[in-house]
Amino acid sequence: MIHDFLIIGGGIAGVSAAARLSHLGSVLLLEAESHLAHHASGRSAALYEPRYGAAPVVALSMASGDYFHNCPNILTPRGLLIVARADQAAAFDHDIADMGLDPITLAQAQGMVPILNADTVAQVAYAEHAWDIDTHLLIQTFAREARGKGATILTDQRVTAIQRDGGWRVTTASGTHQARLLVNAAGAWVDQIARMAGVQPLGFTPFRRSMARIAAPGGHDVSRWPMIFGCGESWYAKPDAGALIVSPAEEHAMDPHDAWAEDIVLAEGLARYEAMVTEPVTRLISNWAGLRTFAPDRVLVIGRDPATPDFFWLAGQGGYGFQSSPAASQLAADLISGKPSALPADLVAALSPARFHRSAH
Repeated sequence: MIHDFLIIGGGIAGVSAAARLSHLGSVLLLEAESHLAHHASGRSAALYEPRYGAAPVVALSMASGDYFHNCPNILTPRGLLIVARADQAAAFDHDIADMGLDPITLAQAQGMVPILNADTVAQVAYAEHAWDIDTHLLIQTFAREARGKGATILTDQRVTAIQRDGGWRVTTASGTHQARLLVNAAGAWVDQIARMAGVQPLGFTPFRRSMARIAAPGGHDVSRWPMIFGCGESWYAKPDAGALIVSPAEEHAMDPHDAWAEDIVLAEGLARYEAMVTEPVTRLISNWAGLRTFAPDRVLVIGRDPATPDFFWLAGQGGYGFQSSPAASQLAADLISGKPSALPADLVAALSPARFHRSAH
């Protein structure tokens, strides 16, 4: 069978694209791992904070709001708190202006997060416009939509070869799959997939980010605490299943691989967190890491490759994959079908892979 669309990658980008494209033709999605959302999508902090990121990312995330708010049970109110030391005033001012937060008193902040340390926390700001994303439900919602329209989703399908011969022939352990259009949604591996397909890579870089799950500090009920950012995104903490996940918020460039956390990086991040609270970290429940993959300008890449128009980029989600997925996948479907996008033309251009080809000349 020759499919209309073959998607490589079963993270949030690929699965949401499968849902949208299933309304336009036959879809085959290939995921290398044994289940969907194994890599970055399965290791996300899972927050919808639409003002987070570069301007085109923010626009895409804002455009996703209607989908999230109209889709039952995907979002749960969380809120966002930024804390800063006295010597971080300039960075604090930048953060709250960039993300639309309002300064509050330390006493107000301690009413939400009682472990904040008055000796070190000099400035605090808060906003309600942040929600937890039920990432598993969102993945399954898109997958169910795709399958409901006849899409085929296969796991354990690591791609070993790609040929272009009047269409695409993609080889995995199960055999060769054919399609008219190839969608590259392979996360940290997108440039590798491009090379296999004979398409010029765009220079994506995967960056590791680590997480530690710690016991609820001081035995507190953390369920209603907001997500807490150290100023300048030097660390963050977020309630998770009765515990707290704390990240060093590091960005270490890596080759694509199944990432894991390094003890020293976790220790440094936990020390930055501990300096701002009154409760020491007494126990690590678990830890993990994921790769957040960025284009050189840290903006998503969505569009047909200018030199190979039947090769479609859906890549560079970085830390914004879930929160931008409704609008990103709809834009992909609109560009593929030729339907005018509801997004502004300048935003579509800012997301296009053509921007890299223009800059090369």
